[in-house]
Amino acid sequence: MSPKKGKRSGSSKMKSKKSQSPTPQGKTGHPEDIFPLTLTSATQNLFGCQIDEDVTAQSPYKLLKKDDIMQDIKTRAAVSDFSPAKQIVLDYPEEEILLVFDSEFTFGQSFYLVLSPEAKNRILKLPETETPEVLENEVDTARKPKQWVSLGSEKEIEEESVKEREPLVFTFSRKRRFFGLPVSFSDNITPISQGFPSYEDNRRFIPAMLTDCGTQAVPKVQSSTAQTNWLGKRNNSTHYEPRDLSEEEKEVILQSDSMKEFLRGVTPRMLHALQQEEIFNLFTDDLKDLGADVEDDNEPDLSKGLELFKTFTDPSKGKKISSVNWHPSINGVIAVALKMQREEESDSEEDLSLTDPKFIAFYSFADLSKPQLLLECPADVVVFEFCPSNPNIIVGGCANGQVALWDISAEVTFLTQPGSEKVPANPFDLRKEQTPEVLYSAASEIESSHKAAVTDVQWLPPTFEVTRTGLPVENTSKLCVQVITCSPDCTIMFWDVRLPKQAGLSLFQRPDQNTPMTRYIVPKTFKHLDRTWKPLFKVSFQKMDGSGVYAPLKLSFEPYPGNAEAGSWSAEDFLDYSQLRIPSAKELKTLEDVNTKIFIGTEEGEVVYTDWKLEKDEFGLVHCPKPLFSFSTHDFMVYAVQRSPFFKDIVLTVGTWNFAIWKEGVMEGPLHVSKFSVENCTAGCWSLTRPAVFFIGKDDGSMEVWDLLENTNGPSQVHPGIISGTIICIKPWIVSSKQHFLAVTNDHRVVRILEISKSLRTPTSNESSRMEEHFEWETKYVKEFDRRKKVWAKEKEEQELKKETKPAKPVLTPAEQEELDKKEYGEFLKLEESILKGLGLWPKPDHSDKKN
Repeated sequence: MSPKKGKRSGSSKMKSKKSQSPTPQGKTGHPEDIFPLTLTSATQNLFGCQIDEDVTAQSPYKLLKKDDIMQDIKTRAAVSDFSPAKQIVLDYPEEEILLVFDSEFTFGQSFYLVLSPEAKNRILKLPETETPEVLENEVDTARKPKQWVSLGSEKEIEEESVKEREPLVFTFSRKRRFFGLPVSFSDNITPISQGFPSYEDNRRFIPAMLTDCGTQAVPKVQSSTAQTNWLGKRNNSTHYEPRDLSEEEKEVILQSDSMKEFLRGVTPRMLHALQQEEIFNLFTDDLKDLGADVEDDNEPDLSKGLELFKTFTDPSKGKKISSVNWHPSINGVIAVALKMQREEESDSEEDLSLTDPKFIAFYSFADLSKPQLLLECPADVVVFEFCPSNPNIIVGGCANGQVALWDISAEVTFLTQPGSEKVPANPFDLRKEQTPEVLYSAASEIESSHKAAVTDVQWLPPTFEVTRTGLPVENTSKLCVQVITCSPDCTIMFWDVRLPKQAGLSLFQRPDQNTPMTRYIVPKTFKHLDRTWKPLFKVSFQKMDGSGVYAPLKLSFEPYPGNAEAGSWSAEDFLDYSQLRIPSAKELKTLEDVNTKIFIGTEEGEVVYTDWKLEKDEFGLVHCPKPLFSFSTHDFMVYAVQRSPFFKDIVLTVGTWNFAIWKEGVMEGPLHVSKFSVENCTAGCWSLTRPAVFFIGKDDGSMEVWDLLENTNGPSQVHPGIISGTIICIKPWIVSSKQHFLAVTNDHRVVRILEISKSLRTPTSNESSRMEEHFEWETKYVKEFDRRKKVWAKEKEEQELKKETKPAKPVLTPAEQEELDKKEYGEFLKLEESILKGLGLWPKPDHSDKKN
């Protein structure tokens, strides 16, 4: 079809309404008083007519302001979806024009405009049930098939279609004299008349011609089922009744001659077997011990992880282990602190009163069946530590906030010589000997103690001490005399175990020999502090945003250089702590090079780096310093804050879901943060012999062994089921160069001693220097990343500032805006003409009219 006019210009489009835009009369398939059109998602969002949100099949009507439509046409020009109906909108007499959502595409588009007020009133007032009847004729008219116009595609279909061809006919013949003869098959047939000779096909690869083919994807329906394992935790209980003998039957059996004869014959042999078991280990691997004195790097290590060495369970009911420590000077002796279980944790039905005694129990490898020594406490002990200067002095933090001291100097023989107490004279008397108990020597004053449980306690090194303002000064006694504690009551306290200078000697004199003795052994070493012990000073740290105070759970400070490591002690090395006095601060030399900054792990998962030294403001008032940094690396409680034994500036923190490694002096954040784990992390510690190795305990009883030189993204070894229940504490210990132990405790009074294999205790070549390079590289990476974050933030801020200061567009007059719209519309027509000419769809001019 050719147009009636030979030329098409932009000026003719602006002459009249009929020539500029499509008229209803010129369209077929819809009424004259509507105009179908399609709106893009951007236009729908702009005018508030989004499909299935603002307009639906049940509520398809939307009134649009005439001014808003004209403003959109002026702003977006030819891009506007309303540009084809520009003149129609201009000629509309009312201020609001009705837009209808056509969900059934009745008129070929998703929307249509109502072009007259009468039609708008008619549509809006019609009942909803009558609408399908009114539009029934229009629906049938719109769905009539249109006449097909050929564009040349039938040729391609004809080429791809399969046509029938004449069949190939083959005729095979054979002479009659060969009928009925036996058939003989062979690979080499010389006469062709006897058959078709076989030959080798040399066409190993036949290239395929390029062909056009059509494909259609059909969704494949598949029905399947799955079943998952139920991993939810639930409480189960089993009750049974033991079958036991009556008291009369027991008495008859015990007094019988056969039982006595049996015990007389068995007792010597049983004692001999127990003695031989303690003298010589029958299960020693002799092949492994061959050449043990020669260190060979190529020696195969049959065990690459942890092996169970010993295990024991504390017999106390209704309690759980809160802390564990190895004795610093006696090998094979381990101490555990016991505290009462909460009601929801207790598996005992017994009524445990508040007067139930609280103990720290000492166990020896020589006899793990019962504790060798008990230290009675004023309350449940949460943490305790041996004194580095004198292993017979022990400090503990209690659940009620008190701090207690013990001196076991007179009871060391019970640990060095287990079983030295007297044996009953009657070998058939099965009563157990009484375990020696030591009462605490001193406990802090309750009013001056922490208001919550003490969660961490540490001795200050013997190289320095602190004054009442936290200033480090010289320690003339060269002994550990001060203790630092922390608690969730938001305070950190410093304590001094020495006698005040003004106190008299009568306070700690030994009692008279006629004083009645109790079943407890009560040392008088710290009698001067009992019930009167107060902290030297205490600090609390405000949060960096000023919203509250940090609640510390664990802490770690850098030991002052020159701190002597614990080694072998003798009785002459232990001085009497009762003779020590607190010197005057004026007489002591101030140490300027002591690092007074500490790492703190809080109850809310924050890791805080701050200074304990008090400061004075401009008015002379003493206050706690502001923390240097605080990071919420852990989502919940911090269970461990421990420094590396090889790098004094490297700190390991363990939280609920992950762990992190920090370097002192790096304010930009941690060097390494692990990904969140499914099981909660509950404990952690560094290896004592390998700088790159540390251990992480989980709440499901498993343990991860991390080797940073081997892999920084995951553990090098995972040991499931190390212990049942939640791992509470992990403590390593070195017995000899060839025997390293790891003590692991859970919340059910079970202690397991694991032997560390050679691969985990022997450092690799240059491991310390390699780890130092690794930490230096991580430090550079963290600082560079922090620098880039600041640059990115600055660039973003500059971009936002540019947007705010960007000059506004000049306001045009109506005449200028009209001229600009005409110019843009003319450019659009030129672009349309060029595109259609390029596609060969632009109608050619009719020269016959010019000739006539």
